[in-house]
Amino acid sequence: MQGRLKAFACKPPCVLKSQLMKENNKHEIIVALDVPGFADARSAVSELGDAVSFYKVGLELFISDGPAVLDMLRGEGKRIFLDLKLHDIPRTVERAVKSCVRYGVELLTIHAFGSVAMIEAAANAAQEADSNTRILAVTMLTSLDKSDMDKLGINGTMEERVVALGALAVGAGAGGLVCSPQEVLSLRKAVGKEPWLITPGVRPLGDGLGDQKRVATPAQAIRDGATHLVIGRPIMEAADKRKAALAIRAEMDA
Repeated sequence: MQGRLKAFACKPPCVLKSQLMKENNKHEIIVALDVPGFADARSAVSELGDAVSFYKVGLELFISDGPAVLDMLRGEGKRIFLDLKLHDIPRTVERAVKSCVRYGVELLTIHAFGSVAMIEAAANAAQEADSNTRILAVTMLTSLDKSDMDKLGINGTMEERVVALGALAVGAGAGGLVCSPQEVLSLRKAVGKEPWLITPGVRPLGDGLGDQKRVATPAQAIRDGATHLVIGRPIMEAADKRKAALAIRAEMDA
């Protein structure tokens, strides 16, 4: 910290403020590459160009062409969110994390329901690998609502479950959480300012819900405390992907 302040010491106040704000500004779009294969992923990344620097690779794409897609994203200088939602016994998850960090991914998901021991194993594996990978714990999927919880035998409100799972995960070493934008405000109050809050289920005004049930606009999610917004269909299905991404970026900045 002293080194950082010393580096800024000789610069004018306006420059200092600008650089510090840029350094601390985590608000970013993560585009979900929910496509069937490498060619579609490469085409989308090419069209979006410098409008987007962060991409999420989920199960469909990873199972299809995972290593090749991750190599392509690294080659383009993009940041990677590997969304595999690992959920298994602690030893298996530990080994899976060690395999994933070799790809240079910045974010990797596990399920908060996996237990404290599993979350600790994942966090320790990333740390022991001396990687920059941040472990994210998924609380409750944005495709679920209270009726789904009732059918699964999960008691309490959605907000209560998400906050409880989030606090447990952060306490066990997770560096961030994945939650719907409707729980961001409560989670931010519960876990403090440090953990990243990654929110899928973000829809610009006038956009359809798809299979998401707990949604909010980009501006609302940012105001409530989200650090990163995962956006798929509103960008990937747009006639002009780059224009759609820039419009959402403008809404976030506003």
